[in-house]
Amino acid sequence: MTSKISPTKYSISDLSKEFDITTRSIRFYEDQGLVSPARKGQTRIYNQRDKVRLKLILRGKRLGFSLAETGRLFELYDVDKTSAKQLNSIMELIHNKKRDLTQQLEDINAVLIELNDLEDNCQETLRTLETK
Repeated sequence: MTSKISPTKYSISDLSKEFDITTRSIRFYEDQGLVSPARKGQTRIYNQRDKVRLKLILRGKRLGFSLAETGRLFELYDVDKTSAKQLNSIMELIHNKKRDLTQQLEDINAVLIELNDLEDNCQETLRTLETK
């Protein structure tokens, strides 16, 4: 039996199952102001906007965005989607994150090169030891 309330309304367990996260995580995102479900008594009722936000939160986490950064993006976007100032702020956050990720990628590639060199040296030493 599904707990889906309607085609565009979701219970916390619906979203928990769909995104493979705990209900506690969803409540935490609510506490942080990232999602804002309606209430019917003690029951949280999430709408399509909340579902999309959860998806973006999880994607942002995978990409290295902190919850504060994600919250800031939501806040800027919610205030005024047509404001050049708001959109420029969003673009600046995106630019900074891309710069950080590019640096991380360069660092990872440098470490991979070092590890490959170390592995090659170990293999060469092993071959030398085996031929003695």
